[in-house]
Amino acid sequence: MARPCFKLEKGHPDPVAGVDEAGCAPLAGPVVAAAVILDRHRFPRGIDDSKAIPAKTREAIYARLRTVAVVGVGMATVEEIDRLNIFWARMLAMERAVDALGVEPAMVLVDGNRCPRWTRPSVAIVDGDAKCRSIAAASIVAKVTRDRLMAEYARDYPGYGWETNKGYGTPEHQRALEALGPTPIHRRSFAPVRQLTLELQPQLPAANIRAH
Repeated sequence: MARPCFKLEKGHPDPVAGVDEAGCAPLAGPVVAAAVILDRHRFPRGIDDSKAIPAKTREAIYARLRTVAVVGVGMATVEEIDRLNIFWARMLAMERAVDALGVEPAMVLVDGNRCPRWTRPSVAIVDGDAKCRSIAAASIVAKVTRDRLMAEYARDYPGYGWETNKGYGTPEHQRALEALGPTPIHRRSFAPVRQLTLELQPQLPAANIRAH
């Protein structure tokens, strides 16, 4: 299967930024977006959709991208996800990622079927992380950044398995939710957490004592 290439970047004036996000589906943690401007003559080998490559490979490519590419990262918090809904929180994280580049791109290629409500030139590309090298690079940065963040949260809130499940609704995570209750990092607007929050409402202060 062909890997992402620069075909979709060609024809656009430089600089071209690729944008992707990680963490729309999990029950806990922020959504993280990344924007990446690649040097088409100097970039890491092996760039692909972050979901298609092993964690160690992602980490190695991420480290290289930080030295040879222009990278911006943006997040939307759990509170913003609950207030805006996950779609608009994703759009907000993408806007923040492009703003964080420090360089205004002439074109932004966005993974998905819709671009944020901004005035900058942009194109949405369905499955862009599998087609476009800049978007694939952004997918790697977003996933590595979020995975590291969830590992940090796992130390603060042990027992939920976030160091491995990254906040997704795995059976392990679901069992921990029922046994320990939701934490401040859980998304109250997501159905499994919302239902449990209602059931455990009187117990929440005790369940949310921060671990040290």
